[in-house]
Amino acid sequence: MKILLHICCAPCSIYPVRILRDEGMDIMGFFYRHNIHPYTECLKREDALKNYADKISLRVIYQKGYELERFIQSVVFRESDRCRFCYHDRLYAAAKVAKKGKFDGFTSTLLYSKFQKHDLIRATGESIAKKEGLKFIYRDFRKGWKEGIEESKRLKMYRQQYCGCIYSEKDRYYKQEK
Repeated sequence: MKILLHICCAPCSIYPVRILRDEGMDIMGFFYRHNIHPYTECLKREDALKNYADKISLRVIYQKGYELERFIQSVVFRESDRCRFCYHDRLYAAAKVAKKGKFDGFTSTLLYSKFQKHDLIRATGESIAKKEGLKFIYRDFRKGWKEGIEESKRLKMYRQQYCGCIYSEKDRYYKQEK
């Protein structure tokens, strides 16, 4: 199968790429950037992915532009449910690229993280796939969590400390004063 893999960052791609290749799938990556804030963080993640993709001969489509305002406008007043929009936005963009590129299906490195909402990702991906006439390839990549972390450290890869959006950055670093 020819699969488009939405990639949020290089460290999260290590295990999924290995597993999908072991299953005999022909994979191409897709880096979606509108949800990664600030822009300097986006560039660090993109550079890390470019370096890693070169090392493992992974072809990657890098999204153009940077629609920070659209992302924020889409989640304002819904910050507690922002992941729903973010998952849909990223998976829908991946599906559109997959359909245009005549891929058999698509999946995401979001399924690698133990911090993500797998049921919501799966339901969102399957719904989009049905609408677009594709397959959403669900795999629970969380089994490889430690393996991916160890490998990314061994490779001295840039490792971000939050999901990507400005809200997750705040959740990670801001400790409310008592």
